[in-house]
Amino acid sequence: MASSTSLDPKPRLLGVLDVLSALLMAGSIYIVFFYAPMERVMGNVQRVFYFHASSGWVTMVVLIIAAVAGIIYLLRPHKKWDVLSVACVEIGLVFAFICVTTGSIWARPAWNTWWTWDPRVVTFTILILVYMAYMLLRQGIDDPQRRARFGAIYAILAAFTVPLTFFSIRIWRTLHPVVIGSGSATAEGGFDMTRPMVWTLLFTLLALTVFTLTLLWHRVRLGWLADKVEELRMKALGR
Repeated sequence: MASSTSLDPKPRLLGVLDVLSALLMAGSIYIVFFYAPMERVMGNVQRVFYFHASSGWVTMVVLIIAAVAGIIYLLRPHKKWDVLSVACVEIGLVFAFICVTTGSIWARPAWNTWWTWDPRVVTFTILILVYMAYMLLRQGIDDPQRRARFGAIYAILAAFTVPLTFFSIRIWRTLHPVVIGSGSATAEGGFDMTRPMVWTLLFTLLALTVFTLTLLWHRVRLGWLADKVEELRMKALGR
């Protein structure tokens, strides 16, 4: 990450990613609705699964990146790592809410309820609350260095909710399907995908991953501008 601001011209690679993201997202919508076969039990509502699983995937990826950025900040304090960590948490929360919403839409016909105290649902909710607290607590610290140090430590500790959520359906008895790998022997959930379904899921995962990285780059550039504004404010206040 160069020491520049969002006032700088947009990098050419970012422009390419903008176009690529738009094409991949349009392609993912097309194959979800026109290529993937209709699931014989749940019908068309099963198509929300592709966006549900993909949003859960990118949520976990960016939250892990936030923790890694936090570790690097503690080793080599520089604002760029704090900016990256915050951007990851913000984007992670957005996709976490998308994941929960699409999960509820899927669960209504599958489980006959919008909400259940399933281990995966509970641990994912804990993850969301932990990172919402991160955003709120950061706002209460005026000093940028203290705020960045606090954010780095918090992001590292909060990241433990990511593997907890991922492995919850593999450890405890659960209704939630295990898409990758095998789950607990006592688990009730199951999910068999045909080859077109697998290709659709992989394409949607790729599309949302590229889209998220593009979004993250834009958010980091915006963070640099916000950081410059705060520096000017602190100078004006004589701190």
